[in-house]
Amino acid sequence: MRVGVHINQFGAPGGGPELGAELAAAGAAAEAAGVTYRYPGLLAKIATTLDVVSGGRAWPGIGAAWYDREHEGLGVPFPPLAERIERLEETLRICRQMWDPADNGPFEGRYHRLAETLCAPAPVSRPHPEILIGGGGERKMLRLVARYGDACNLFASSPEEVRHKLDVLRGHCEAEDRDYGTILKTLTCSGDAATEGDLDALLADVDGYTGLGVDTVILVPRLGETSGWLERFVALAVERPAELD
Repeated sequence: MRVGVHINQFGAPGGGPELGAELAAAGAAAEAAGVTYRYPGLLAKIATTLDVVSGGRAWPGIGAAWYDREHEGLGVPFPPLAERIERLEETLRICRQMWDPADNGPFEGRYHRLAETLCAPAPVSRPHPEILIGGGGERKMLRLVARYGDACNLFASSPEEVRHKLDVLRGHCEAEDRDYGTILKTLTCSGDAATEGDLDALLADVDGYTGLGVDTVILVPRLGETSGWLERFVALAVERPAELD
């Protein structure tokens, strides 16, 4: 089992002036330890740029959005869930088309129209950057994973619920003629054991998921302590998941 990090809060003890240095330190610490906001075409270009500069290590992660307060605060439209999922599917189709060197467009969708889907430079990853889709909706979100995704991301709610979600995903894969085994299964852990840096408690929490085929556990830090948390906790966590394999 592998360990990842999801930095979803951007704060630093000294406020904004220290944020750049804090994120740089977090990136360095992570290296040492081993979505409605953007138009789909631009999103694909951003992901491609990151893929190129990282030498093919970028994984675009995407979902149907959920934080209505942030959207409203920034003046970004927040349509109903059904529409957000439809827009997500169009975004996934656009990304896949932009990463297809044999198809430079156009793209005509219900919400998005692109005259040209040329992506230059092309991604380093082959056949394209691997897409992680977050969300456990059983009728639509997990179907999108089976159809377009290279990885899924579920919450570590309980081993029983995660087992059920993965069984649903397996059914969608069968319907889509997709090999279930080719999809990376990831789990987000944001409980006290992860945020407080209690490694033994974290390993005990994760132990119930190891028999379900979960490949990667993604940890979430506390606000304002990202780089320090990475250095003293995640580096150790990276070394010990082998105990659970």
